[in-house]
Amino acid sequence: MSDLMTYVYGVTRADDALAERLTALEGVVGAPVRLVPEGGDGLALVASSVPAVDFREQALRRRLEDLDWLTEVARAHHGIVEAVAAHATVLPLRLATVYLDDTRAREVLDSGREFFTDRLARLSGHVEWGVKVYVDPSAAPEAPTGPAEAELSPGRSYLRGRRQQQHHRDTVHQTAQRAAEGIEAAGRAYAAERARHRVQQGTLAESAAGENVVNDAYLVPLERGEAFRAEVARAADGLAGVRVEITGPWAPYSFAMAPEETA
Repeated sequence: MSDLMTYVYGVTRADDALAERLTALEGVVGAPVRLVPEGGDGLALVASSVPAVDFREQALRRRLEDLDWLTEVARAHHGIVEAVAAHATVLPLRLATVYLDDTRAREVLDSGREFFTDRLARLSGHVEWGVKVYVDPSAAPEAPTGPAEAELSPGRSYLRGRRQQQHHRDTVHQTAQRAAEGIEAAGRAYAAERARHRVQQGTLAESAAGENVVNDAYLVPLERGEAFRAEVARAADGLAGVRVEITGPWAPYSFAMAPEETA
């Protein structure tokens, strides 16, 4: 059994200039980066040879539980995809997409050739923008209250406080919906596609103030990117307790659905 496996970052169109650029890059675990197949002017995989001891199925499953290792691999994977995207259209594949060898990788490329060709044509000249909407009820003004707290019994005071909190939360979420509608309108005007992602919760959302209620990605033509970004940014203007976060432009990760890979 070989000591090496083929790690694939994405699919692109081969050309000599791109192949030359890749020789200067280091991929996951410091591995050199190359095109598979190496010659020709058709579809090609952006790939590296990686140690099988780390990337065979069972070993990889254990490795993916190591946050430091996973972070390093994710950073390297993303760096290669972005480097290719700076020079050519690339269809990014999932993190840790591995095959037994180049032969198996080429078989998958050939079997999905029609899909990859069509998708690369669709992604050409486009980039991905990420849009998140957060709500933070504490940042919005409180509604006027009724009788003074001193006039209420402890039980009634508690119930009134709970009702006010719920009303305040509902109001801010309704306001966030207005921002989401404005963002969707910008998407219809400027974007070719939209991808909806699960909202971030738990540790994924700890670094951001507020509750994530929208987590979308938009595929936008290069020449319309700044206009789209500006329109999305305006969606939360004057909306207290609502924050819009825009990231990008990125390689189109959210719009690159590939056939199922089997190592």
